[in-house]
Amino acid sequence: MKKLLTIFVLTLILSCQKEKQQVDTIVINANVYTVNSNFDKAEAFAIKDGKFFKIGTTKDIQNNFVADTIIDAKGQAVFPGFIDAHCHFYGMGMNLQTVDLTGTTSFEEVMKRVLDYQNERNTSFIIGRGWDQNDWEDKNFPNKKLLDALFPNTPIALTRIDGHALLCNQAALDLANITKDTKIDGGEVVLENGELTGVLIDNPMELVYNIFPKPTRQLQIEGLMDAQEICASLGLTTVSDAGLDRNVIELIDSLQQTGDLQMRVYGMVSNTKENLDYYLPKGKIKTEKLNVQSVKVYADGALGSRGAALKTPYADAENHFGAMVIGLEDFETLAKRLEAANYQMNTHAIGDSANSFVLKTYDKTLQGKTDRRWRVEHAQIITDNDFEYFKNENILPSIQPTHATSDMYWAEDRLGAERIKGAYAYKTLLESSGKVALGTDFPIEQVSPFLTFYAAVARQDLEQFPEGGFQIADGLTREETLKGMTIWAAYSNFEENEKGSIEVGKFADFIILDHDIMTTDLINIPITKVEQTFIDGVKQ
Repeated sequence: MKKLLTIFVLTLILSCQKEKQQVDTIVINANVYTVNSNFDKAEAFAIKDGKFFKIGTTKDIQNNFVADTIIDAKGQAVFPGFIDAHCHFYGMGMNLQTVDLTGTTSFEEVMKRVLDYQNERNTSFIIGRGWDQNDWEDKNFPNKKLLDALFPNTPIALTRIDGHALLCNQAALDLANITKDTKIDGGEVVLENGELTGVLIDNPMELVYNIFPKPTRQLQIEGLMDAQEICASLGLTTVSDAGLDRNVIELIDSLQQTGDLQMRVYGMVSNTKENLDYYLPKGKIKTEKLNVQSVKVYADGALGSRGAALKTPYADAENHFGAMVIGLEDFETLAKRLEAANYQMNTHAIGDSANSFVLKTYDKTLQGKTDRRWRVEHAQIITDNDFEYFKNENILPSIQPTHATSDMYWAEDRLGAERIKGAYAYKTLLESSGKVALGTDFPIEQVSPFLTFYAAVARQDLEQFPEGGFQIADGLTREETLKGMTIWAAYSNFEENEKGSIEVGKFADFIILDHDIMTTDLINIPITKVEQTFIDGVKQ
């Protein structure tokens, strides 16, 4: 009888226990930063069908769920997958197939890399990118003379790091029909003593780009897959590619549909007649991995090549103002067309003159509209009262903190002591707008989001220069920076309801780090490693 009673009690207890629910994956013993509206912390979560299913304590998750995959984070920091709000994903991939000139410290080193590349590849057209004369002892633009002597018959085109200047040899100039008499608005064919130097600024560069050999589909695929590997290794799960043509967007979509490309892409359509005529009548295109509902527009050039459009002359170039690369009437007409099509307008604006015009046009075009989220890409130099325009809920700043720490050595030379105060003013932009979307602009800067985080908070280079930080009053807090790399970046892409935080129902995109970037010493942030990256709950 006693034995029967024991069996009855055990049966009753077991029958009262709640049956655990089957999910795909559970993560336990983690230091989870959810980045939800309360910036809550958690210890564990369950994933089902590629989305966060339940978030809570380790005990709660273990008591209620079972899964074939159990990840014990062992106290490590877990964050939502990082979103790069402004980069050139496809461009970086294609750059990896050409001469890499990043980090060169002299024109001689540029030439050595070109020679080494050609000795290995023996291509019919040499293409490269990454030089920056500001990093050389001689900070003047290079000249094509040595290229002409070494490669009299092989065309060469070497793009500056920022994509706003191009060095060509005579063979490339001849193919593009560029002479010393060539004049194109929105840029410059640089001459010296009345002769071609081989340097082109902004719009004239297109004449050379138009004669580039077309990459094969296989080369494009290799580029995209190489870019994905690098990005995933650094914790990026979404990239906002700032300027893509239709053929690349369709290739990305096809690779995502087959499962080869897992990276989520917010694709900004490049501003060409062909692209706009195709996409605007179609409206927004949205899948779980691809989002096309914006157009990337260029207002001006770059500060490093003195192409940024300024209200008053450059401090280091008498009577030189830079230039707009789009006509003012053309820009206003385009803004009206994009507004009518319900497309987001994302405009590159560096100089204070360009920013002022873009902001005023946005403000005027969006009168009476709501939730349009038109972005000013870079918003690099703002003067007078133009910060006030960012109080318009329809206008967002999209900024790249590593630009500040890359440019800080020479930016004041370009701008002067007074105008520099409104440059790289990220805290001021945040206070005006309420949100900032953070990116890298890679491959102009390095891909690493940890360098973004470090530059935003410390405002220093990796040698902790300058002491106290560059214009540190415009630095961001760690919480603000993390939001800018996750939920605010998602918001800038109209995707805050599906990603950017660890919350029930959102895509299970998350990363596990070896350092807690929210608490570790600042000097550890640039060397932080990604232990694992997950997209849809699947390890990449």
